[in-house]
Amino acid sequence: MTRSIGSSSLVIATHNDGKLKEISALLEPYGVKCLSAGSLGLPDPAEPGASFTENALLKARAAAATSGLVAIADDSGLSVDALGGRPGVYTADWAERQWFEGEPGRDWYMAMGKVEGMLQELGPDTDRSAAFHCVLAIAWPDGEQAVYEGICPGSLTWPPRGKMGFGYDPVFIPNGRDQTFAEIDPKQKHASSHRADAFKKLVADQFG
Repeated sequence: MTRSIGSSSLVIATHNDGKLKEISALLEPYGVKCLSAGSLGLPDPAEPGASFTENALLKARAAAATSGLVAIADDSGLSVDALGGRPGVYTADWAERQWFEGEPGRDWYMAMGKVEGMLQELGPDTDRSAAFHCVLAIAWPDGEQAVYEGICPGSLTWPPRGKMGFGYDPVFIPNGRDQTFAEIDPKQKHASSHRADAFKKLVADQFG
């Protein structure tokens, strides 16, 4: 077992409400109160890492150092076999666009369409296997850290289906199901997602 979190309040190093809600739900049974980096006014650091682990650690360390609290960061993304593992660490970047008002934003439908367009260019028999990956990093204010990795294999479908998920959830069908992540009840998704896989490892280490 690594060092215990030992705190009832954690900073979740994200400005993404969907991630905050999902991570909070996973930690709720253990009496942990989750505060978002956004609610504390913490900056959203750049993610220049070449891997999910590098980016998760960067975000967790920055949040812990700034807030003085234990911080958890998640870096996750979609890898598509036929696209050589892309978008991977650039999963969110593929959704970025500049709105006509000049304000940056993310258009997930555009991102899903980009993936689908690339698959269609490869032909109708292209392998549509994909996987969601998640790395959870915990950082303490004194610099100690721990990392937990999770994966959820599946395949991609088109057009998007469902309204209960976020990101690429509407086009991702996890193995063993016929519904997308956006069609599955959030509680069921929390029990089987890539983030849930990583959290099972975190929980076994921290609360087991």
